[in-house]
Amino acid sequence: MNSLKTTILLAVLTAILVFAGDAIGGRGGAITALVLAGVMNFGAYWFSDKIVLMMNGAKEVSEAEAPELYAITRDLTMKAGLPMPKVYIMENDTPNAFATGRNPHHAAVAATTGIMQILTQEELSGVIGHELAHIQHRDILISTIAATIAGAISYLAYMAQWAAMFGSSRDDERGGNPIALIVMMIVAPLAAMIIQMAISRSREYAADEGGARITGNPLSLANALRKLEYANKRIPMVEANNATAHLFIVSPLSFGGSGGSLLRLFSTHPPIEERIKRLEAMAGGPRY
Repeated sequence: MNSLKTTILLAVLTAILVFAGDAIGGRGGAITALVLAGVMNFGAYWFSDKIVLMMNGAKEVSEAEAPELYAITRDLTMKAGLPMPKVYIMENDTPNAFATGRNPHHAAVAATTGIMQILTQEELSGVIGHELAHIQHRDILISTIAATIAGAISYLAYMAQWAAMFGSSRDDERGGNPIALIVMMIVAPLAAMIIQMAISRSREYAADEGGARITGNPLSLANALRKLEYANKRIPMVEANNATAHLFIVSPLSFGGSGGSLLRLFSTHPPIEERIKRLEAMAGGPRY
């Protein structure tokens, strides 16, 4: 169901690009914007592991340096039929974790020192299972495609703004309605952002489910999420980066997946309570 939802959202995002491209920049403008966005995002995708790990101050560790994390990761990768990813530690009191890498053969799992301190071995297994599910589902590729299309739509809007400032617009040339063009310039990028965030939330649900199947224990992840939500409110991540927030198992941003319905539209993560509810349903009900 989550895969179907992601496919539909990507199709809608593509449709917005087609319509916005025709209205704002024409076919040539749309292709130019898509190429520009593609070059930027796929460059980031190819080097995503190095870029993201460096931005978050993650350092690769050996089995001797992090035996518990290493053992859990190795055991779960064998269960999932995945290659062993590189293992990283971030010196950060905020409990969190993420996975990155362009494919299962070039992947990395990173955890903060804070998460190692508050979770049991079973709960940590739930978190690592979630991250391995992201790798298994190739979510970095999916998020890159979504970012490329959304970025192309934003570029089109910028192109239209500059055209309106320094010359006649495409809509003027066709004798169209300039007000409709202005609305498209505002609405299309906003709609693209909302859909991009919805895709991110859908992949989180899919990783929760996939991770629970890898570990065979949905409640281990549910209990971990419950602890992580409380701890991230108590010890928020200092200087959380907007560009990498979507990768973490719980959002390091202040509003995260909480807040009103309007804020949730722009959140990369679904509400923690809903994620826990779904995991408990997989296990047949809550058990503590």
